[in-house]
Amino acid sequence: MADVGEVLMSVLSTIRVPKPGDRVHKDECALSFSSPESEGGLYVCMNSFLGFGSQYVDRHHARSGQRAYLHITRTRKAKEDDNNSGSGHPPKKKPTRLAIGIEGGFDVEQDQYEEDVKVVILPDRQEVTSEDLATMPDVVRERVSLSMAGIMAADSVSHTLQVQQWDGEVRQESRHAADLKQLDNGVKIPPSGWRCEVCDLQENLWMNLTDGKVMCGRRYFDGSGGNNHALLHFQETGYPLAVKLGTITPDGADVYSYDEDDMVLDSKLPEHLAHFGIDMMTMEKTERTMTELEIAVNQRVGEWEVIQESGTTLRPLFGPGLTGMKNLGNSCYLNSVMQVLFTVPDFQSKSVPYFSYSPHPPLPPFSKLGYGLLSGEYSKPAPDPGDENVDFQNLNQIGIAPRMFKALVGRGHPEFSTNRQQDAQEFLLHFINMVERNCRSGPNPSEAFRFLVEERIVCQQSQKAKYTQRVDYIVQLPVPMDQATNTEELQEAEHRREEGDSSAPTVRAQIPFTACMAALSEPEILTDFWSSAVQAKTTATKTTRFASFPDHLVIQIKKFTFGLDWVPKKLDVSIDVPDTLDLSALQATGQQPGEELLPEVAPPPLMTPDVEVKGILGSHGNEEDDSLYSPLLCQSVSPVLDDSTVSQLCEMGFPMEACRKAVYYTGNTGIDAAMNWIMGHMDDPDFSAPLVLPGCSSGPGTTPTESLSEEHLATIVSMGFSRDQATKALRATSNVLDRAVDWIFSHLDDLESMDVSEGGRSAAESEGREPPPGPRVRDGPGKYELFAFISHMGTSTMCGHYVCHIKKDQQWVIFNDQKVCASEKPPKDLGYLYFYRRVAE
Repeated sequence: MADVGEVLMSVLSTIRVPKPGDRVHKDECALSFSSPESEGGLYVCMNSFLGFGSQYVDRHHARSGQRAYLHITRTRKAKEDDNNSGSGHPPKKKPTRLAIGIEGGFDVEQDQYEEDVKVVILPDRQEVTSEDLATMPDVVRERVSLSMAGIMAADSVSHTLQVQQWDGEVRQESRHAADLKQLDNGVKIPPSGWRCEVCDLQENLWMNLTDGKVMCGRRYFDGSGGNNHALLHFQETGYPLAVKLGTITPDGADVYSYDEDDMVLDSKLPEHLAHFGIDMMTMEKTERTMTELEIAVNQRVGEWEVIQESGTTLRPLFGPGLTGMKNLGNSCYLNSVMQVLFTVPDFQSKSVPYFSYSPHPPLPPFSKLGYGLLSGEYSKPAPDPGDENVDFQNLNQIGIAPRMFKALVGRGHPEFSTNRQQDAQEFLLHFINMVERNCRSGPNPSEAFRFLVEERIVCQQSQKAKYTQRVDYIVQLPVPMDQATNTEELQEAEHRREEGDSSAPTVRAQIPFTACMAALSEPEILTDFWSSAVQAKTTATKTTRFASFPDHLVIQIKKFTFGLDWVPKKLDVSIDVPDTLDLSALQATGQQPGEELLPEVAPPPLMTPDVEVKGILGSHGNEEDDSLYSPLLCQSVSPVLDDSTVSQLCEMGFPMEACRKAVYYTGNTGIDAAMNWIMGHMDDPDFSAPLVLPGCSSGPGTTPTESLSEEHLATIVSMGFSRDQATKALRATSNVLDRAVDWIFSHLDDLESMDVSEGGRSAAESEGREPPPGPRVRDGPGKYELFAFISHMGTSTMCGHYVCHIKKDQQWVIFNDQKVCASEKPPKDLGYLYFYRRVAE
């Protein structure tokens, strides 16, 4: 074996010192979830700064030719008593701010480690310590030492992604503070002994700064807090600002603006308090502030006390498919959704490790996440090494931290790129959309959820029907609150609360699942439907049915709604969701024997006031008069469209021309009809092409290719693609360059055989062939069994906590971030998203 100094000298040119902007992956393996704390530690390439677990570093060396790696191992120190500094170390600081990455906020590096670092030379794994370097030539010692120090000092990519600076305490000055009206009603508030003026509660009390009324605060989702009397007082009077008694100190107090629905600042607070006899400078804090309450909740998140099975001793589970996921700061919505998705065979097939080397992280984060969850490599107990009495009933797993995956799926998204809590249903659809965009040329796992919906609209005046189909992935099930089976119990509890009975129980509405399905399937009345049969607006009924049944069905219980005051709220309901489901009765039947269809005629364009047009059927002309659709008319008249509907559709991200078409072809009948048209025509080749009126050869003064940016075309052509290919990509993505580049790389197989004419349309289109078939869907019997559900705890999708239950080998398992346990009492009636799979006949 060669002398280690000589070996280092031979590879010295490949050893780099990290520069500003270099991405250093020193906390997580690029191919797995191995870390410096894992068995074997982490090897960081001293040239590319990619990290590899001990099982993959040889593979990377063989593919890349790199030999020098910084080997980092960490051993967790024993936990010290937070309140005991007798060991000579100061006690750990508790968070004082509702913040991340800010002084006084939550510390994401809560565990303390002993670290060992050395250089390892492959393939013989020769080791070089800092002491060894001291005996080597200056040129070797200097370069290697600087590289080691630079790697260790650099912020890890994983750490940077986790610690996105966030401050939840930043409050704005209330718009009511400067000119707040205060009544001269003689009210004086004593320095202590406060009670709610309605129900006599003595905690969580708020004083209205307009009239001095002292009322209790809002009721929390678990029934604690108050009885909403301060909120009801605002709704009755409109007096906007209230201060939380017990939080007033010389430094300030908690002030809430009901009108602005947020915690606010009041620069005139001393003056406003003095109006009711309160000397702010002499007050002492006697209650926890809202920030302290939120911090306490955040510190408890993940403990069994906040989930439905808190009263049961749960048995931890370990092994393949039973891997926990670390909460990266309100990422429980992501954890729950991905745990369920990787129970579906289509998504499991995407988790096979891929080991080829490239300058980018070699394993796509999606596949890496799947392998981490399914392999069982990280599903092992993680007891505290300093705890001699390990409680095996309350063990966390080693688990995985999906930092790279979260960064990928959230990149560029205004919500999913943040550390705020999100709606699990919205994230599921966002992720499916990403899968759709990136699997167009290969197997697409989202097909497992994709299904067709048939909408049958019957004109009540002519009794003629119209059939349309659209793609969907989730069935949204309404909650008919008027169908509750315990109405009397609910009314009695509400009456007791209104009477100020603080002991009134919290009663949950019990809604039959059959009532929810009936509300979904019953016909919808359309009162402003434009009928092509009678050429006028009339009443119609719309019935929705399944045109295909997916392999896996997702049902969302629409628990989240708005109150009369437009404040978001969550319906507290219990629904007897069944273990098996037969939807055969909801299968679409298509056109019925003897049924006539509505004519496929576009609604008449609404004319500008200064243009008189003859020949509108049923108004100024007859069936033989087709002057309405003459080419001359098309050139001089453009349809008057509902600008507000067009704007709403554009705000959702759809192309302007597609929005104009949707409004035109649905006769200005509203946002719902236009949205349905868009969903049914998104795969049309000319979806985003300019609107062409019937009988016209082209849009007003434009062709499909004239609106494309020459700069965008040149950019894509410079990447090695033809102009025709660049044109197709831009037309498919509404002339947005970034989306076009993403599109073209996900359609390489299609583009290689593409035959595009000079005008930008394919030869098949120009020859009048049938357009490509619609989205591929699977179909089969509509019989299903429940295999997973995601539950939410909290008052809103933007707060609270998500967990999921998954049925594995006939045993229900609860996944609560890093804790994975056998479920004793799965709360199937309280779920938010339910996942069913087809039952094989």
